[in-house]
Amino acid sequence: MARSETISALGDVMQLAFVPDDFDAAIKHWTETMGVGPFYLIENIHLDGMKYKGEPTDAVFTLALAYWGDIQIELIRPENDAPSIYSGEYAATEGLHHVCMLVDDIAEARRVCAKQGAEVVIEGKFGTSEVIYVDPGKGTGHLVEILQQDPSGPDLFGIIKAASVDWDGSEPVRTFG
Repeated sequence: MARSETISALGDVMQLAFVPDDFDAAIKHWTETMGVGPFYLIENIHLDGMKYKGEPTDAVFTLALAYWGDIQIELIRPENDAPSIYSGEYAATEGLHHVCMLVDDIAEARRVCAKQGAEVVIEGKFGTSEVIYVDPGKGTGHLVEILQQDPSGPDLFGIIKAASVDWDGSEPVRTFG
């Protein structure tokens, strides 16, 4: 099989994501011990058209995003018990939950994932950006988030990454606005 038909050929991993038992303690660890920050908080997210395993879900979650060099660190706090990748068989605490890659063509990513037998377990839109999470094999920490960002929208990742350059430890948790 050609490498171009594999999931890794879709793009580079740009994010490591965690679902910690204690969200606030995790932010403190990453900012104070690891020196990663500042984290930007995006609260009570519900993806438009969100589906878990093909069925609509009312899952709501909060994210904290920061950069460690070129790698984005994402901390996730589920806000309810609706079916999602943050509960049930995909729940993970204290270890890696998923990785993320950015793509230019989400339809092509879906095609490649389907060809590889990777099940889409969550899908939806965040504004005009589209995201899928696929399970390319069983087990926690094996999920892959694939995100096609809308280039016409605000460059939130760029803002967060710029804030990490020469960050002095002040304001370890921030919000947009």
